[in-house]
Amino acid sequence: MTDTIAQTISFVKGQSLSEGSHDWWHVYRVWQLSKKLAENEGADLFVTQLAALLHDIGDWKFHGGDETIGPAMARNWLMQQGVDAPTMEHVCQIIAGVSFKGAGVQTEMPTKEGKCVQDADRLDALGAIGIARCFAYGGSKGRPIYDPNIPPEQHNSFAAYQKNAGPSLNHFYEKLLLLKDRMQTESGRTMAEERHAFMVRYLEQFMAECNPQLKSA
Repeated sequence: MTDTIAQTISFVKGQSLSEGSHDWWHVYRVWQLSKKLAENEGADLFVTQLAALLHDIGDWKFHGGDETIGPAMARNWLMQQGVDAPTMEHVCQIIAGVSFKGAGVQTEMPTKEGKCVQDADRLDALGAIGIARCFAYGGSKGRPIYDPNIPPEQHNSFAAYQKNAGPSLNHFYEKLLLLKDRMQTESGRTMAEERHAFMVRYLEQFMAECNPQLKSA
């Protein structure tokens, strides 16, 4: 098992994007957070680590919206490593369901391992790192930082969420601020509280700077 994890780390590093919001260091943070959550929740560490390391392989955001590529790439890799079928299917199931798919779309995980990986991935979308990742991704797509004339949307389908190309600041209201209440592990909920509060303070400061109150002379 240790060899499989080591080989998977090397594989993922070779596949990782240079785009800053979904690079190896994002995967690394999710992997480390997943292990911490799995230990607290009594989840299977081998399944959790494999799913965390492979969770962004073939991310639909960088493959024309195709959400089947990630699980297919993961399955092919795990078959090469001789991973048993139940473990392989469990990992691929987690990868297929881990992503946020819109404010109105439910994406709960049915297993402890899936809950740990999903919570870890969402924790990395919160707090200081989450803010940095949000603007890094928006910049890579040529999106404006903020446009008060384009309001946030609460997407009720994955298709609508995929088509969204609004300003980066809208992403806070369309996804990031919703994540705290969607955590599925006790440890994840605790960590999310602090990160969520930091984002709220940031947004208050952001809006204050966008709308300065001019003092009369």
